[in-house]
Amino acid sequence: MTPTTESAPGTPFPHPPVAGLLLAAGGGRRLGGRPKALLGFRGRPLVEHAARALSEGGCAPVYVVLGAAAAEVRVHAGLAHCTLVDNPRWPDGMGSSLRAGLAALAATDAGAVLVSLVDQPGVGAAAVSRLLAAHRAGAGLAAAAYGGERGHPVLFAREHWEGVTRAADGDRGARAYLRAHASAVTLVECADVADPQDIDVPDDLGLLNGLPSRPD
Repeated sequence: MTPTTESAPGTPFPHPPVAGLLLAAGGGRRLGGRPKALLGFRGRPLVEHAARALSEGGCAPVYVVLGAAAAEVRVHAGLAHCTLVDNPRWPDGMGSSLRAGLAALAATDAGAVLVSLVDQPGVGAAAVSRLLAAHRAGAGLAAAAYGGERGHPVLFAREHWEGVTRAADGDRGARAYLRAHASAVTLVECADVADPQDIDVPDDLGLLNGLPSRPD
């Protein structure tokens, strides 16, 4: 007789794990060629902060996609708790890193993936945790929102990975897929616990010290 696994009466079956996927391959072209993963934040490389936010927010496993200065990131950043994925096509844009990360995660038992960006130092574990709670409540597509506007991180249940992979192109990442499925996206307000400003140009580097970014 084949044994079966059952939950105790009244106890729901556990959800499959939600993987964290950190996109950290960019070369910082508009920062004068300074890879964003290696920018200093609180005394350590920024990539460490972003990866830790995923794990402390409840994601496991955590995968980090590297590209520009990948060898230096491996030497200088403490990412022993992460699986590192090299993206040799990183100059093609964020879409290539998203595809590389999803391809690597295909071999895991993750039921969903939460995708985060390395250049948002104001996004931490609290925002990650809120998105995971929305997924546990039934959301298959979810995104952090700031004042009602969709931002990052974003979460995709596994059934969406193939479509996201097909749509990911250039620097748009999953934007086209999310736009095409807007009615199915659960927006999770995070403005009270996170700051979505990203580091793109030298005037944004003040964010690493808690200073406001350039005026819009």
